[in-house]
Amino acid sequence: MTLDHYEGTALQLLAEYRSFAANVAESLAGKPLHRAAFHWPPHPVALDYHVQANEWSETTELEIEGERHAVQLAYTRNGVFGRMPDFGNDARADSAEKVLKALAAGVRPLFRRQSEIAQLLGRAGRYTGRISDLTPFDLVRLLFATDRDISHQACIEIESHASTAVFGPTLIAVLSDTRHPNRRGAQWAVLDLFEDLPSYFPTAEAQSPAIEAIRDLMWESPDDYARTIYKAGVVLGGHICTEASAAVLLECLEAPSKFARRSAIHASFHLVEWMPESRDAVLSGLGRCASSDPEGILQAYAEGIASDITRGLSDHVDDVFFPEE
Repeated sequence: MTLDHYEGTALQLLAEYRSFAANVAESLAGKPLHRAAFHWPPHPVALDYHVQANEWSETTELEIEGERHAVQLAYTRNGVFGRMPDFGNDARADSAEKVLKALAAGVRPLFRRQSEIAQLLGRAGRYTGRISDLTPFDLVRLLFATDRDISHQACIEIESHASTAVFGPTLIAVLSDTRHPNRRGAQWAVLDLFEDLPSYFPTAEAQSPAIEAIRDLMWESPDDYARTIYKAGVVLGGHICTEASAAVLLECLEAPSKFARRSAIHASFHLVEWMPESRDAVLSGLGRCASSDPEGILQAYAEGIASDITRGLSDHVDDVFFPEE
């Protein structure tokens, strides 16, 4: 059943996710790679050389990971061209043998992507369908992809159906995950969605659990992989911008996690931009950080941010990084 035909409730989706999360072996958070946008099919090389339809004169087969697929070959004065109608990719070389190798190499990134999607969905082989055809639970599982572009595509689908009111509680549960090795990438994705928090929780009362979940994610975080904790502060102080989110952000200036404190120091600058009435409270909190934060680097950072706010600057001092980063 696709998302457009999903007849379940937010609580049913949450129950599905909790069952899934409980069966994941507990692991430390892994450090995700940066997202690399995936584009398919690649640019057609044959088009650049104006290979004509009647030049595709030979057909053969190519085996890739146990699958056999048709290949069309064209022998031209510019070399040998090959294309795979099943996938839409092509290649050029000086021999048919080299073309076949290039075609196989060219299609493997697609195979890896489709195989990871299938694995995340608990299916065998490759997933060759559309992400837009997946169920809400399937989309949530894709948030935990190693390939963060898969997670990005799932986010696009979730965002386009935010008004269904199905996803909110489950996205909060993802923020609270402490078991999945790929949780930082998934949590970053949820924070990206929660930049428009009213789409998932239209009232201040309904938003409260999401804001608390962001606070809890930050509070004792032992890392800032994927800049997830950094983004959490930005969402509180630069996007949600309510009295509740402001209070939580200021609280995080004294969190046990140095990553949470750094995030809150940075985001406090943006909070003042969007909520000028918070200026005095922010400067007071930054003053305490500047005088007593356990990390000297954060003392200096808080002092710099406070100075920038006081001077009314439109940009702030450069962000800081810890030695281990």
